[in-house]
Amino acid sequence: MSTRDVLRFGDVRALLFANGVLNTGVSLQAAALGLQAFRITGRPADLGWIGLCEFLPAMLLVLVTGTVTDRFNRKLVALFAIAGETASSVALLFYALSDPTEVWPLFVIAFVYGVARAFLAPATRTMPPMVAPDGGLPQVVAMYSATWTGATILGPVLSGVLYAISPWVAYLASSMMMFVAAILYAGLRFIRKPEPGANSRPTFRSAVEGLVFIRRTPILLAAISLDLFAVLFGGAVALLPAIAEERLGVGELGYGWLRAAPGIGAALMAIALAFVPLRRRVGRLLLLAVFVFGTATVVLGLTRSYALAFVALIVLAGADMVSVYVRGSIVPLVTPDEKRGRVLAVENVFIGASNELGAFESGIVAQVAGTPATVVGGGIATIVIVGMWWLCFPSLRNVDRFDDLGH
Repeated sequence: MSTRDVLRFGDVRALLFANGVLNTGVSLQAAALGLQAFRITGRPADLGWIGLCEFLPAMLLVLVTGTVTDRFNRKLVALFAIAGETASSVALLFYALSDPTEVWPLFVIAFVYGVARAFLAPATRTMPPMVAPDGGLPQVVAMYSATWTGATILGPVLSGVLYAISPWVAYLASSMMMFVAAILYAGLRFIRKPEPGANSRPTFRSAVEGLVFIRRTPILLAAISLDLFAVLFGGAVALLPAIAEERLGVGELGYGWLRAAPGIGAALMAIALAFVPLRRRVGRLLLLAVFVFGTATVVLGLTRSYALAFVALIVLAGADMVSVYVRGSIVPLVTPDEKRGRVLAVENVFIGASNELGAFESGIVAQVAGTPATVVGGGIATIVIVGMWWLCFPSLRNVDRFDDLGH
């Protein structure tokens, strides 16, 4: 099935639009929050502490969020989570109006946001298979990723412009977008419903089934753990406020475009994958993409050129999008629907939330070793991880076609 055929389904278009609006608001808020924290203290470590505050809820609640997603109405779970994210954005708005001089309230708000996102991620990520027509899931995954990456372009650019006016203006815009997204998600309809097993009585055993299923499925373990370590060591994007001011010497607008560069690279790659999907050697291409991600991260850490840094961010994000596309197709193809919420909740900790853990690691190391050494070291570590996974996980390396996967 072609991408054009998939887009004829109204439910697919509705989900893509809702996802784009939500993530534009989230990306806008994230860019403004990082810059505000760095402006208050000038310490890269504070960027790391924000990342840790956003990561901890996903880790602490991993056995709860997946079970809730599988047992209850996924749309309602998503709506409650978006309400929590909107509340955090409004809190940031009011704190920005108070002319803040302390950074710790930002940590508290980031933790509240992390709680909401811990529930939102597995709930929304189970939705593409619920709207995808037969044979159209890889295309839906690619377009779903494209709307997210488009949001990571628009959000930071808007953030730079609005932050230059005033930080509270940026937070006002993000909260309004999240509110609109909630309305859009409320109107979604699904052509597939969760299988009956998803509504069984919750037990501790059922809660840990996501972890058990990943551990017993070598290809899932390999794909998820590869991205876990790549994201953990390659957390350069979290240090962009420090890179922009200390290494490149640019202000709010320059920072906004620099923060948007990964979105540009990822969007270009997502569009390419939507129209020319990967058909052969997907396992090897995944490993190659992570290798390119690490190499571009090294370049970003070494350069003082704004143009080269911009290009490096585009390249590393384009490579990361290949990884997202492959993993995003593998996970639902090999996971039964009644376990998807729990598996995706675990994946959210390993991948989505590990962005924040990677930000914490990068921020703390940068405070001690300096920003350039931290970014370069993270890129080299990512390259080493690719070599280890190539040798240790032949089940991933030898994946040829998505059609060969199934449960």
